[in-house]
Parts: sequence; C-alpha cells; structure tokens
Amino acid sequence: MNTIAANQRGRPPGARAGSPDPIDTHVGRRVKLRRTLLRISQEQLAGGIGVTFQQVQKYESGHNRVSASRLYDISRVLDCPISYFFEDVGEEVTSGRSTPQPRTDEELSESQTGLDDDPMRRTETLELVRAYWRLRGTELRHNVLDLLANMSKRD
Repeated sequence: MNTIAANQRGRPPGARAGSPDPIDTHVGRRVKLRRTLLRISQEQLAGGIGVTFQQVQKYESGHNRVSASRLYDISRVLDCPISYFFEDVGEEVTSGRSTPQPRTDEELSESQTGLDDDPMRRTETLELVRAYWRLRGTELRHNVLDLLANMSKRD
C-alpha cells in the first residue's frame, strides 16, 4: 500500500499527514472553551458522554475527530447548540483545505435560520458573563451592571 495514501486515509483533501485537520482543531478548542466557561472538568464531560477523559483531551486537541452523534452528546452536556462549535470558523481556519467554494453572501442570507440573532448563543456573551462573575465583590458587579445599563440607554 502506498505510504502517502495510508497516511492520508480519513483526512479531508488538503490536510497534512500527521497533523489534525484545522476544522477538527477549531471544534476541539470550542469544546474546551465551553467546558471551561462552565467550569466542567474533562472527567465530568467524559462521564456525561460515555468516554474516557483521555478521549476528551484528544477531541479538544483536534487529534481525534468528534463524530456527529458524539458532538450532539457534547452539546447536550455543555448546554449549547451544535452550531456553537463552528462559530468563528474563518479564512484562517479553512485556508489550505481543498473544499467546495463557500456560498455567496446572498446565498447565505437566504438560508439564515435566525440563530445569530440570539445574543445568548454568542461566544461574546459567554465571555462577558464569565468576566462579570470573576469580578470580586457584589458591589463592584452591581456598579459594572449599572454602567453597562446606563451606556446602553445612550444608544
């Protein structure tokens, strides 16, 4: 068997042998981000989806691909839509992959489902909430909340 073909088996076109696919790496980073935002350990996530914590490590590093059914399980344990794991996939992630051409803006606008309209599903919201709760002291948190409320009234 051809060594190059054997090394490329299971990899999408354009992926280098021996390195994780950039999409798998991105999904893994998003799993880790969501898990850490919720303060869930790898062991807890692993128990919730029926794998070992080592498998979760491999998912998070992108070295093992997450199947669709497993990604569904992860999304349930981490209480987020599956689309969350693909947010922020940009040119820097997809460049170098031999994939079909992306749809035009017009094609995309026709197929939007409205999920992006919900600010509670955005990473930015999760990061803001996490930063808010890291603030020490109830009074400081209330002051920050008042500041944001006042700033939003100006618009």
